[in-house]
Amino acid sequence: MNKRSISVLLFAVIVLLSGCDPSAQDPNVLMSEHQQDPIEALEVTSDVDRSQFSYKETFYVPIYSDIYIDRDNRKVLLSATLSVRNTTLKKSLYINKIDYYDTDGALVKSYLSKPIELSAMATLNYIVEKEEDKGGSGANFIIEVEGVDETVRPVIEAVMIGNFSNKGFAFSTEGTPVIH
Repeated sequence: MNKRSISVLLFAVIVLLSGCDPSAQDPNVLMSEHQQDPIEALEVTSDVDRSQFSYKETFYVPIYSDIYIDRDNRKVLLSATLSVRNTTLKKSLYINKIDYYDTDGALVKSYLSKPIELSAMATLNYIVEKEEDKGGSGANFIIEVEGVDETVRPVIEAVMIGNFSNKGFAFSTEGTPVIH
């Protein structure tokens, strides 16, 4: 092999490997305004005085990774967008846990390594791609939030979309408080 062939081969390998960056293909990064993971962008970097917090709540949010269609085409995979909205005009909401569970109740993924801060009127949207079918038809998120008082109670929803043949469909679910 001559130097030119080796250079071309090396260039091709570099180009191929640069396309393997998973974050470059993550819709959460691609769809975000600043081209970064929205959860990482909201991570709390300084100490927060939680002694003033009087509100803490856990929510269950149903997610459907797939749904039954008919006898011939048993299931259709769905993509889902989890949306956590801080509805207050002046106070931050802190999210301590976003855990994803499958139909059997087994933990699939824990999304947070540290708490995140959702400022007043802000929204966290997170996409679960349809190719991620580990959750199954009974998948769900458990989300733990806290703040200074009950006025920071969030609106938590999930929107699922999919298509089958020439038909598209969408539906949503709401987060429900978990009673401990």
